[in-house]
Amino acid sequence: MTTGPDVSAPPKDYRLLVPRDWFRVDLGQDRWRRQLKTFVDLQAEGKNVPAEAKQEAWAGLRNTAESAVAGGALEFFLRPELDDGSIMPVSLIVSLLPRPGSPSPKDLLASFEEVEHRNGRGAEVSIVSLPAGETVRIRTRTTLDLYVHMPGTAGYLVLGFVVPLTGVVGPMERLCTSIAGSLRWIR
Repeated sequence: MTTGPDVSAPPKDYRLLVPRDWFRVDLGQDRWRRQLKTFVDLQAEGKNVPAEAKQEAWAGLRNTAESAVAGGALEFFLRPELDDGSIMPVSLIVSLLPRPGSPSPKDLLASFEEVEHRNGRGAEVSIVSLPAGETVRIRTRTTLDLYVHMPGTAGYLVLGFVVPLTGVVGPMERLCTSIAGSLRWIR
């Protein structure tokens, strides 16, 4: 008798649908610095972008990626938000927080609420249900972080969106939520 996959076991991988115009940087490969440089060059191509602005954009993205890699990031997606010559991308960093026996989403929520109470950033902290599982959602004016509880209490997959110019409201919030809703576990 053949049975289906064990839904209580940790997944082998994940699948996430991201719009085609978002530039993907694989942070698990050593070539991610070159990929970021390619992104900046593509965004500046045909625009009157000063060399200093390109260098500043690249340095900022590099610093973000280095910090993300140190925190367990797997992928970095970038989408330019403006066509007026500036290079201020919307970004998504996908990170893995492996924690066997990890806290439940309710415990994680309580922890984040306590941190928010102390810091007072004005973040909205809640639990939402996504097709991939229970998720702790933290939203500020320009960020949306989703901590998706992995099956088998293996930890959390974190989707960290940053929308620096328009903020995480309206159409951008719906787009980020749609991307998060596409997350599926591969068994």
